[in-house]
Amino acid sequence: MKTTAIGALGVGLTLSVILGGAVASTVAQRAQPATLPDVRAVLVSAPQVPPPIDRRGNARVLVDLEMTEQEGTLASGVTYTFWTFGGTVPGPFLRVRAGDVVQIRLQNSPDAHNMHSIDLHAVTGPGGGATVTQVVPGETGTFEWKALNPGLYVYHCATPHVPVHVANGMYGLILVEPAAGLPRVDREYYVMQGEFYTKGRTGTPGLQPFDADKARDERPEYVVFNGRMGALLDDRGLTAKTGEVVRLFVGNGGPNLISSFHVIGEVFDQVYPEASMGGELRRNVQTTLVPAGGAAIVEMKVDVPGRFLLVDHSISRAMDKGALGALVVSGDERPDVFRSLSPEIARRASGH
Repeated sequence: MKTTAIGALGVGLTLSVILGGAVASTVAQRAQPATLPDVRAVLVSAPQVPPPIDRRGNARVLVDLEMTEQEGTLASGVTYTFWTFGGTVPGPFLRVRAGDVVQIRLQNSPDAHNMHSIDLHAVTGPGGGATVTQVVPGETGTFEWKALNPGLYVYHCATPHVPVHVANGMYGLILVEPAAGLPRVDREYYVMQGEFYTKGRTGTPGLQPFDADKARDERPEYVVFNGRMGALLDDRGLTAKTGEVVRLFVGNGGPNLISSFHVIGEVFDQVYPEASMGGELRRNVQTTLVPAGGAAIVEMKVDVPGRFLLVDHSISRAMDKGALGALVVSGDERPDVFRSLSPEIARRASGH
């Protein structure tokens, strides 16, 4: 048998000839990625989040998102035509694990009037996926990516003119859990800030159109949590019980303003700054910055009962433009931690 192979390639060819291709075939099989089980993503609307991932090993996570353009409530008596992922602002919270392969199936509603796409900041690939998902109304685009970096990431539409798509509500969060998962806590919630630029001033009733000049000049009429004024107030507020640890996944869809996220009457026991899972946690933090297109994870043990306001501490945004929510904590009083010594004053109304 004649063999004239040189180097590694030659050795491979020689063995293939000698063994009838068996070794080469085995090497090729080993080079193929392992087959992963298909798991359909659990999609829930804010402020809820899917449960922690408890499966063994990695999976191919299938995500179906429909992009819609639909009228909804922005404030009491005020409506707006939102552009959405999944019919809500923000879009559904996505939860995967580092090492998973994620398949995004993106459908643009036949009733839409605009092309849309998705850019996930967790994606390693051109445009975060946006370069392969410019989807016209009635069309569906699909792509896969491997979740390489644990952390909490923003996703948003990235179709020109990008600021318009984001300002109309096309954003959400995706959590890539570390391989070992996150430490378990008692409650987890999804809070995402965004801005809306309407022709009418804040509170002007009726269907409000988008104002491109205000958006360009970064002058929003509304700065809100979870897509509308009051989304986290009254019977829609977050809840917890004394002694529980609450984790908030906080995002900022922007498109322009930095959020100074704060919970009045609480201190964050620990913060994952900019949602990074690769460095040290910050402890005993009063207010954390969440950049436009960024996120943070904050955790706090709630020790006393009461109503604790979530705000953007650029405080006019909270009190005048809507960046206001509530965490309502029930349970026994803790006079060793907090008590009033002037009950007649305590009964007065306050800004909190």
